Amino acid sequence: MFFSIIIPLYNRPQEIDELLFTLTRQSYTQFEVLVIEDGSVNDAKAVVKKYTNKLDLKYYVKANEGQGFTRNYGFERAKGDYFVIFDSDCLIPEDYLEIVRDYLLEHRLDAYGGPDAAHDSFTPVQKAISYAMTSPFTTGGIRGNAKHIGQFHPRSFNMGVSREVWEKVGGFILTRLGEDIEYSIRIHEHGFRIGLIPAAKVYHKRRTSFAQFYKQLHFFGRARINIYKHFPSELKLVHFFPAVFTVGLLLTLVLHFIYPPLAYLCDAGIILFFFLIFCHSWLVNRSVHVAFLSIIAAFIQLGAYGMGFIQDFVKRVVLKSA
Repeated sequence: MFFSIIIPLYNRPQEIDELLFTLTRQSYTQFEVLVIEDGSVNDAKAVVKKYTNKLDLKYYVKANEGQGFTRNYGFERAKGDYFVIFDSDCLIPEDYLEIVRDYLLEHRLDAYGGPDAAHDSFTPVQKAISYAMTSPFTTGGIRGNAKHIGQFHPRSFNMGVSREVWEKVGGFILTRLGEDIEYSIRIHEHGFRIGLIPAAKVYHKRRTSFAQFYKQLHFFGRARINIYKHFPSELKLVHFFPAVFTVGLLLTLVLHFIYPPLAYLCDAGIILFFFLIFCHSWLVNRSVHVAFLSIIAAFIQLGAYGMGFIQDFVKRVVLKSA
Protein backbone atom coordinates (compact mmCIF):
# COMPACT_ATOMS: atom_id res chain seq x y z
CA MET A 1 0.00 0.00 0.00
CA PHE A 2 1.48 3.31 -1.12
CA PHE A 3 0.53 6.66 0.41
CA SER A 4 0.72 10.14 -1.08
CA ILE A 5 0.97 12.75 1.67
CA ILE A 6 -0.37 16.09 0.46
CA ILE A 7 0.43 19.29 2.35
CA PRO A 8 -0.84 22.71 1.21
CA LEU A 9 1.38 25.51 2.44
CA TYR A 10 0.94 29.24 2.77
CA ASN A 11 3.69 31.37 4.37
CA ARG A 12 4.68 28.77 6.98
CA PRO A 13 8.25 27.57 6.36
CA GLN A 14 8.96 26.83 10.03
CA GLU A 15 5.88 24.63 10.35
CA ILE A 16 6.70 22.55 7.29
CA ASP A 17 10.24 22.05 8.59
CA GLU A 18 8.92 20.43 11.76
CA LEU A 19 6.33 18.37 9.88
CA LEU A 20 8.81 17.05 7.30
CA PHE A 21 11.24 16.08 10.05
CA THR A 22 8.58 13.88 11.67
CA LEU A 23 7.90 12.22 8.31
CA THR A 24 11.55 11.20 8.00
CA ARG A 25 11.04 9.06 11.11
CA GLN A 26 8.09 7.01 9.87
CA SER A 27 8.39 3.27 10.51
CA TYR A 28 6.43 2.55 7.31
CA THR A 29 8.26 4.06 4.37
CA GLN A 30 6.08 3.37 1.32
CA PHE A 31 4.99 6.96 0.76
CA GLU A 32 5.70 10.14 -1.14
CA VAL A 33 5.26 13.73 0.04
CA LEU A 34 3.81 16.53 -2.07
CA VAL A 35 4.27 20.05 -0.70
CA ILE A 36 2.25 22.64 -2.61
CA GLU A 37 3.12 26.28 -2.06
CA ASP A 38 -0.15 28.19 -2.47
CA GLY A 39 1.08 31.58 -3.61
CA SER A 40 3.24 32.17 -0.53
CA VAL A 41 5.33 35.30 -0.17
CA ASN A 42 7.48 33.70 2.53
CA ASP A 43 8.08 30.39 0.78
CA ALA A 44 9.63 27.17 2.09
CA LYS A 45 11.86 26.30 -0.86
CA ALA A 46 15.06 26.32 1.19
CA VAL A 47 13.44 24.27 3.97
CA VAL A 48 12.06 21.64 1.59
CA LYS A 49 15.44 21.33 -0.13
CA LYS A 50 16.92 19.98 3.13
CA TYR A 51 14.67 16.92 2.90
CA THR A 52 14.98 15.99 -0.78
CA ASN A 53 17.54 13.28 0.04
CA LYS A 54 15.58 12.02 3.04
CA LEU A 55 12.08 11.73 1.57
CA ASP A 56 10.42 10.97 -1.76
CA LEU A 57 9.51 14.63 -1.96
CA LYS A 58 7.98 16.86 -4.63
CA TYR A 59 7.68 20.62 -4.24
CA TYR A 60 5.23 22.68 -6.30
CA VAL A 61 4.57 26.41 -6.49
CA LYS A 62 1.25 27.75 -7.74
CA ALA A 63 -0.94 30.83 -7.59
CA ASN A 64 -2.99 31.33 -4.44
CA GLU A 65 -6.37 29.56 -4.52
CA GLY A 66 -6.92 28.44 -0.96
CA GLN A 67 -6.32 25.13 0.79
CA GLY A 68 -9.13 23.07 -0.77
CA PHE A 69 -8.13 23.68 -4.39
CA THR A 70 -4.46 23.35 -3.46
CA ARG A 71 -5.17 19.83 -2.18
CA ASN A 72 -6.84 19.08 -5.51
CA TYR A 73 -3.63 20.20 -7.22
CA GLY A 74 -1.82 17.58 -5.15
CA PHE A 75 -4.44 14.89 -5.88
CA GLU A 76 -3.91 15.39 -9.61
CA ARG A 77 -0.17 14.66 -9.25
CA ALA A 78 -0.24 11.96 -6.56
CA LYS A 79 0.78 8.34 -7.25
CA GLY A 80 -0.56 6.70 -4.09
CA ASP A 81 -3.31 4.21 -3.38
CA TYR A 82 -4.42 6.59 -0.63
CA PHE A 83 -4.04 10.36 -0.45
CA VAL A 84 -3.27 11.57 3.08
CA ILE A 85 -3.93 15.22 3.94
CA PHE A 86 -2.14 17.01 6.76
CA ASP A 87 -2.21 20.63 7.83
CA SER A 88 1.25 22.17 7.93
CA ASP A 89 1.00 22.75 11.69
CA CYS A 90 0.91 19.02 12.53
CA LEU A 91 3.56 16.70 13.91
CA ILE A 92 3.19 13.05 12.90
CA PRO A 93 3.98 10.16 15.29
CA GLU A 94 6.56 7.67 14.00
CA ASP A 95 4.05 4.82 13.70
CA TYR A 96 1.25 6.83 12.06
CA LEU A 97 1.44 5.32 8.56
CA GLU A 98 2.03 1.86 9.96
CA ILE A 99 -1.12 2.17 12.08
CA VAL A 100 -3.15 3.41 9.10
CA ARG A 101 -1.83 0.69 6.79
CA ASP A 102 -2.61 -2.09 9.28
CA TYR A 103 -6.08 -0.72 9.99
CA LEU A 104 -6.98 -0.36 6.32
CA LEU A 105 -5.86 -3.91 5.57
CA GLU A 106 -8.18 -5.21 8.29
CA HIS A 107 -11.08 -2.75 7.94
CA ARG A 108 -11.75 -1.61 4.41
CA LEU A 109 -12.30 2.15 4.41
CA ASP A 110 -12.52 4.41 1.40
CA ALA A 111 -11.80 7.47 3.49
CA TYR A 112 -10.69 7.92 7.06
CA GLY A 113 -9.91 10.49 9.70
CA GLY A 114 -7.97 10.47 12.92
CA PRO A 115 -7.90 12.43 16.18
CA ASP A 116 -5.47 15.11 17.30
CA ALA A 117 -3.59 15.51 20.56
CA ALA A 118 -1.19 17.86 22.31
CA HIS A 119 2.53 17.05 22.14
CA ASP A 120 4.77 17.43 25.18
CA SER A 121 6.74 20.12 23.32
CA PHE A 122 3.68 22.37 22.90
CA THR A 123 3.51 25.63 24.82
CA PRO A 124 0.97 25.92 27.66
CA VAL A 125 -1.24 28.05 25.39
CA GLN A 126 -1.12 25.44 22.62
CA LYS A 127 -1.97 22.69 25.12
CA ALA A 128 -4.90 24.75 26.40
CA ILE A 129 -6.14 25.35 22.85
CA SER A 130 -5.80 21.64 22.08
CA TYR A 131 -7.82 20.86 25.19
CA ALA A 132 -10.58 23.32 24.21
CA MET A 133 -10.83 21.73 20.76
CA THR A 134 -11.16 18.19 22.11
CA SER A 135 -12.95 18.67 25.42
CA PRO A 136 -16.31 17.04 26.16
CA PHE A 137 -17.38 20.36 27.71
CA THR A 138 -17.12 22.22 24.40
CA THR A 139 -18.23 21.36 20.88
CA GLY A 140 -14.65 20.34 20.21
CA GLY A 141 -15.45 17.04 21.89
CA ILE A 142 -17.15 15.76 18.73
CA ARG A 143 -13.94 16.10 16.66
CA GLY A 144 -12.01 12.85 16.26
CA ASN A 145 -14.23 11.11 18.79
CA ALA A 146 -15.33 7.51 18.36
CA LYS A 147 -18.73 8.47 19.80
CA HIS A 148 -19.39 11.21 17.29
CA ILE A 149 -22.83 12.59 16.56
CA GLY A 150 -24.33 11.44 13.25
CA GLN A 151 -22.04 10.60 10.33
CA PHE A 152 -18.31 10.85 10.93
CA HIS A 153 -16.71 13.64 8.92
CA PRO A 154 -12.90 13.55 8.79
CA ARG A 155 -11.20 16.91 9.23
CA SER A 156 -8.46 18.00 6.88
CA PHE A 157 -5.71 18.24 9.50
CA ASN A 158 -5.72 14.41 9.51
CA MET A 159 -7.64 12.85 6.65
CA GLY A 160 -7.13 10.20 3.99
CA VAL A 161 -9.07 9.23 0.85
CA SER A 162 -8.55 6.37 -1.57
CA ARG A 163 -7.64 6.89 -5.19
CA GLU A 164 -11.05 5.45 -6.07
CA VAL A 165 -12.76 8.23 -4.11
CA TRP A 166 -10.75 10.84 -6.01
CA GLU A 167 -11.59 9.23 -9.36
CA LYS A 168 -15.33 8.89 -8.70
CA VAL A 169 -16.15 11.81 -6.37
CA GLY A 170 -13.49 14.26 -7.45
CA GLY A 171 -11.85 16.65 -5.04
CA PHE A 172 -12.86 19.68 -3.05
CA ILE A 173 -15.47 21.99 -4.56
CA LEU A 174 -15.01 24.55 -1.78
CA THR A 175 -11.57 25.92 -1.04
CA ARG A 176 -12.41 27.16 2.47
CA LEU A 177 -15.25 27.58 4.99
CA GLY A 178 -15.93 23.94 5.83
CA GLU A 179 -14.49 22.41 2.67
CA ASP A 180 -13.44 19.21 4.43
CA ILE A 181 -16.92 18.58 5.89
CA GLU A 182 -18.56 19.25 2.52
CA TYR A 183 -16.15 16.81 0.87
CA SER A 184 -16.88 14.14 3.50
CA ILE A 185 -20.61 14.49 2.96
CA ARG A 186 -20.23 13.98 -0.80
CA ILE A 187 -18.07 10.91 -0.20
CA HIS A 188 -20.84 9.51 2.03
CA GLU A 189 -23.46 10.30 -0.61
CA HIS A 190 -21.54 8.29 -3.23
CA GLY A 191 -21.80 5.23 -0.99
CA PHE A 192 -18.18 5.09 0.11
CA ARG A 193 -17.29 3.92 3.58
CA ILE A 194 -15.75 6.50 5.93
CA GLY A 195 -14.45 5.74 9.40
CA LEU A 196 -12.35 6.93 12.28
CA ILE A 197 -9.00 5.27 12.95
CA PRO A 198 -8.74 6.01 16.69
CA ALA A 199 -5.02 5.27 17.01
CA ALA A 200 -4.02 7.35 13.96
CA LYS A 201 -3.51 10.56 15.90
CA VAL A 202 -1.47 13.60 14.97
CA TYR A 203 -0.14 16.35 17.19
CA HIS A 204 -1.92 19.44 15.96
CA LYS A 205 -0.16 22.65 17.01
CA ARG A 206 -3.07 24.86 15.95
CA ARG A 207 -2.59 28.55 16.77
CA THR A 208 0.19 29.89 18.96
CA SER A 209 -1.78 32.76 20.50
CA PHE A 210 -5.31 33.35 21.73
CA ALA A 211 -5.76 36.20 19.22
CA GLN A 212 -5.01 33.81 16.33
CA PHE A 213 -7.25 31.19 17.93
CA TYR A 214 -10.14 33.67 18.05
CA LYS A 215 -9.81 34.38 14.32
CA GLN A 216 -9.69 30.68 13.51
CA LEU A 217 -12.78 29.79 15.57
CA HIS A 218 -14.76 32.74 14.27
CA PHE A 219 -14.00 31.36 10.80
CA PHE A 220 -15.13 27.88 11.90
CA GLY A 221 -18.46 29.29 13.09
CA ARG A 222 -19.03 30.89 9.70
CA ALA A 223 -18.00 27.64 8.00
CA ARG A 224 -20.80 25.73 9.73
CA ILE A 225 -23.38 28.01 8.08
CA ASN A 226 -21.62 27.53 4.74
CA ILE A 227 -22.06 23.77 5.16
CA TYR A 228 -25.73 24.32 6.06
CA LYS A 229 -26.28 26.24 2.81
CA HIS A 230 -25.08 23.17 0.86
CA PHE A 231 -26.53 20.47 3.14
CA PRO A 232 -29.33 21.76 5.43
CA SER A 233 -29.68 18.41 7.21
CA GLU A 234 -26.12 18.69 8.52
CA LEU A 235 -26.98 21.51 10.93
CA LYS A 236 -27.52 19.74 14.28
CA LEU A 237 -28.60 21.05 17.67
CA VAL A 238 -25.07 20.65 18.99
CA HIS A 239 -23.84 23.21 16.46
CA PHE A 240 -26.04 25.86 18.09
CA PHE A 241 -24.41 25.40 21.50
CA PRO A 242 -21.65 28.02 21.06
CA ALA A 243 -24.22 30.54 19.78
CA VAL A 244 -26.52 29.83 22.75
CA PHE A 245 -23.53 30.18 25.08
CA THR A 246 -22.59 33.52 23.50
CA VAL A 247 -26.12 34.89 23.66
CA GLY A 248 -26.42 33.65 27.25
CA LEU A 249 -23.32 35.59 28.28
CA LEU A 250 -24.66 38.76 26.70
CA LEU A 251 -28.05 38.33 28.35
CA THR A 252 -26.36 37.76 31.71
CA LEU A 253 -24.57 41.10 31.36
CA VAL A 254 -27.86 42.81 30.56
CA LEU A 255 -29.58 41.13 33.52
CA HIS A 256 -27.04 42.66 35.90
CA PHE A 257 -28.61 46.03 35.07
CA ILE A 258 -32.29 45.07 34.94
CA TYR A 259 -32.69 42.08 37.31
CA PRO A 260 -29.56 41.28 39.35
CA PRO A 261 -30.97 38.23 41.25
CA LEU A 262 -31.41 36.29 37.99
CA ALA A 263 -28.03 37.52 36.79
CA TYR A 264 -26.37 36.10 39.92
CA LEU A 265 -28.00 32.73 39.22
CA CYS A 266 -26.62 32.81 35.68
CA ASP A 267 -23.22 33.79 37.06
CA ALA A 268 -23.25 30.71 39.28
CA GLY A 269 -23.96 28.47 36.31
CA ILE A 270 -21.16 30.04 34.27
CA ILE A 271 -18.70 29.72 37.16
CA LEU A 272 -19.64 26.06 37.65
CA PHE A 273 -19.18 25.38 33.92
CA PHE A 274 -15.70 26.87 33.86
CA PHE A 275 -14.79 25.18 37.14
CA LEU A 276 -15.59 21.82 35.53
CA ILE A 277 -13.38 22.77 32.57
CA PHE A 278 -10.56 23.71 34.94
CA CYS A 279 -10.80 20.43 36.87
CA HIS A 280 -11.03 18.27 33.76
CA SER A 281 -8.13 20.04 32.04
CA TRP A 282 -6.03 19.70 35.20
CA LEU A 283 -6.78 15.98 35.20
CA VAL A 284 -5.94 15.62 31.49
CA ASN A 285 -2.87 17.86 31.31
CA ARG A 286 -1.52 17.47 34.86
CA SER A 287 -0.86 21.20 34.99
CA VAL A 288 -2.61 23.94 36.97
CA HIS A 289 -1.18 26.51 34.53
CA VAL A 290 -2.68 24.78 31.49
CA ALA A 291 -5.94 24.29 33.39
CA PHE A 292 -6.26 28.06 33.98
CA LEU A 293 -5.40 28.76 30.35
CA SER A 294 -7.99 26.16 29.29
CA ILE A 295 -10.71 28.36 30.80
CA ILE A 296 -9.61 31.20 28.52
CA ALA A 297 -9.29 28.87 25.53
CA ALA A 298 -12.76 27.38 26.09
CA PHE A 299 -14.25 30.86 26.47
CA ILE A 300 -12.67 31.92 23.16
CA GLN A 301 -13.60 28.65 21.44
CA LEU A 302 -17.27 28.97 22.30
CA GLY A 303 -17.51 32.76 22.00
CA ALA A 304 -15.62 33.14 18.73
CA TYR A 305 -17.39 30.18 17.10
CA GLY A 306 -20.71 31.50 18.39
CA MET A 307 -20.11 35.00 17.02
CA GLY A 308 -19.11 33.65 13.60
CA PHE A 309 -22.10 31.31 13.57
CA ILE A 310 -24.54 34.08 14.53
CA GLN A 311 -23.02 36.53 12.04
CA ASP A 312 -23.47 34.28 9.03
CA PHE A 313 -26.74 32.76 10.27
CA VAL A 314 -28.31 36.23 10.35
CA LYS A 315 -26.66 37.30 7.11
CA ARG A 316 -27.13 34.18 4.99
CA VAL A 317 -30.13 32.41 6.54
CA VAL A 318 -32.32 35.14 8.03
CA LEU A 319 -31.52 37.94 5.58
CA LYS A 320 -30.76 35.46 2.75
CA SER A 321 -27.71 37.43 1.64
CA ALA A 322 -25.08 35.69 -0.51
